Amino acid sequence: MRQCELTGVARSTIYTPRLVVQPDEQELALLALIDAEYTRHPFYGSRKIVHYLQSLGHTINRKRVQRLMGILCLAGMAPGPHTSRRHPRHKVYPYLLRGVSIDRPNQVWSTDITYIRLPRGFVYLVAIIDWYSRKVLSWRLSNTLDSRFCVDCLEQALQLHGVPDVFNTDQGSQFTSDEFIGALKARGIAISMDGRGRASDNIFVERLWRSVKHEDVYLKGYATMTDLMLGLAEYFTFYNTKRMHQSLEYSTPGKVTWSSKTGHLS
Repeated sequence: MRQCELTGVARSTIYTPRLVVQPDEQELALLALIDAEYTRHPFYGSRKIVHYLQSLGHTINRKRVQRLMGILCLAGMAPGPHTSRRHPRHKVYPYLLRGVSIDRPNQVWSTDITYIRLPRGFVYLVAIIDWYSRKVLSWRLSNTLDSRFCVDCLEQALQLHGVPDVFNTDQGSQFTSDEFIGALKARGIAISMDGRGRASDNIFVERLWRSVKHEDVYLKGYATMTDLMLGLAEYFTFYNTKRMHQSLEYSTPGKVTWSSKTGHLS
């Protein structure tokens, strides 16, 4: 708590519900290799990841790679088995955004979870992004895949930025849970979910993960969860306010959002 007060970071940004058993050193090394290769080639599925690891001299089969990709919440963009674990009793909603023109902020938000490796373990990062401006609206870290940190992230985004017309997620159990779906329904938000095995349906968040990892996480090599929390707070501020996006005509997410509200661009 004292560290958060000194650095000006909200305590709610970091979520550590309980200690968990971490993989051994060999498994952490494999997770790191899979994470880095998937970030470079997000269209790779488990078969190509197997061949990649084997080319590096690792003896590994597809079943183990599928399990490790499941830990990382990764799935190839090509149609195929989805590794985000869906709860069998949770309702799945249709994908609503195919062919839809995105022309204003708060029209569509989406979210996803990614894995961040640390020297002796790993944590999960969830973020909510506005499709039009590409702005990161809120984010949370957790050392487990409990749905609570996703709900907290959603509640903060809604409190700070208003209510979107449509909210898009994958079919993971964190996003199909009663608590998460209930928060959306209570505000009249239309719910959209990626097609099974179609990570490309949520391409804007996938691009965010690539930027976060290549521009910050891989370069800085954070040693602890506290270091990662502080570093990500700095990076997301940079991402929203200073990082130019080619798709935004070299503007920033913050300027695009402000411009759409005022009719002027600073």
